[in-house]
Amino acid sequence: MPEFRNDPTLPVPLFPGSHMVLDDRYVFLSGLTAVDIQGGETVLGDIEGETHLVLRRIRRMLASVGCGMEQVVRVDVHITNLEDIRRMDAVYAEFFETPRYPARTCTQSPRLFGGARVEITVMARRPADDERGD
Repeated sequence: MPEFRNDPTLPVPLFPGSHMVLDDRYVFLSGLTAVDIQGGETVLGDIEGETHLVLRRIRRMLASVGCGMEQVVRVDVHITNLEDIRRMDAVYAEFFETPRYPARTCTQSPRLFGGARVEITVMARRPADDERGD
C-alpha cells in the first residue's frame, strides 16, 4: 500500500497532492521549485542558484526515507528558458556520480509557480530492506 507524506519542513502543498509517495520499491517526489522552499525567494531569477537549492532539498528529502541521489532513476526538469539548460546542467551534474546519471527529460515550461525558473521531479528506487537497515 502506498504511503503518502508531506515534508514537515515545506509548506503544505497548495495543490491536491503529496510531497512524497512511497511504495515498496520506489519514492516519487512531486515537482519542487525554489518558491516551495523557505528562503528560496533569495535565489529566484538565478538558474544555478535555484537548481542548487532544489537539488539539495531533494537530496535531503530522499535521505529522510533512506535513499540517496545514487538511487535516483528518473528526473523531470522543467525550465522556463531552454537557453539556460547548460547552466542548469552544470549544477545538476554535481549531484550525480559520473557516468551514472538517471534517465531525464528536460522541457521548456514558460511559466512555473511563483516565478521560479526551474522545477524538478524525481523518482528513486528504494534500497532493499537489508540495505536500508529497516
